Amino acid sequence: MNRAFSRKKDKTWMHTPEALSKHYIPYNAKFLGSTEVEQPKGTEVVRDAVRKLKFARHIKKSEGQKIPKVELQISIYGVKILEPKTKEVQHNCQLHRISFCADDKTDKRIFTFICKDSESNKHLCYVFDSEKCAEEITLTIGQAFDLAYRKFLESGGKDVETRKQIAVLQKRIQDLETENMELKNKVQDLENQLRITQVSTSPAGNVTPKSPSTDIFDMIPFSPISHQSSIPTRNGTQPPPVPSRSAEIKRDLFGAEPFDPFNCGAGDFPPDIQSKLDEMQEGFKMGLTLEGTVFCLDPLDSRC
Repeated sequence: MNRAFSRKKDKTWMHTPEALSKHYIPYNAKFLGSTEVEQPKGTEVVRDAVRKLKFARHIKKSEGQKIPKVELQISIYGVKILEPKTKEVQHNCQLHRISFCADDKTDKRIFTFICKDSESNKHLCYVFDSEKCAEEITLTIGQAFDLAYRKFLESGGKDVETRKQIAVLQKRIQDLETENMELKNKVQDLENQLRITQVSTSPAGNVTPKSPSTDIFDMIPFSPISHQSSIPTRNGTQPPPVPSRSAEIKRDLFGAEPFDPFNCGAGDFPPDIQSKLDEMQEGFKMGLTLEGTVFCLDPLDSRC
């Protein structure tokens, strides 16, 4: 999809951009509930969900239960579903997670949208019953999505893919540095084995006794636990301590610290924000589809 937002027929937006950017648009509706669906888009998908939730609504009505009323607050930051009196947020659906939104052309009260749950990553279909405002609410969600997508691009969303590629390359550098360190250790082990083999295969008469404190080059072998007091001082000053093995691992073969992809400058983002940007990019790339369709092929009732 080339555009992040699509609809079958051109519609005039209902509100000014400022109303959705700096504030929110409130709507009152009855909440029939939400149910899991298999696909993020599709008229048949939402039609089945509406039928399922309408049937559940009739069972509840027969038991004397009322359909709960909710307040919808729509802005560029998402669609909030609140309890009207206490203003307690029951659901907060971010726009980049909403992939499909539709209203019923035969029943002006019913509208629905599909949103990907932030915790389970399942697609949930939310169904509402409003007083002849279904189409307006659908268009308001579409306008909010359009504005949010534009704001995302203006705030640097275009560079998300570039940053992602840089992060992959930086990770590759770290992997290569780790591999290089492992190879250095293997080379050291091979040199030690070679030294042991040469000493053990030398003729007995040619073996010169060596002090256990020196190696084959008459050098004192390095020991990370050696005391500094055993090293002679110069001019009364202690020589600088030999770096430990743990400190050596933190540097590459050129003596430089390995590159950290998540700490490479003030202009880059920490992992949690970067993953959030990636998620938003994928959501906006999928786009939001608005449709006007018929949900009630066999109407179960005529009134709420």
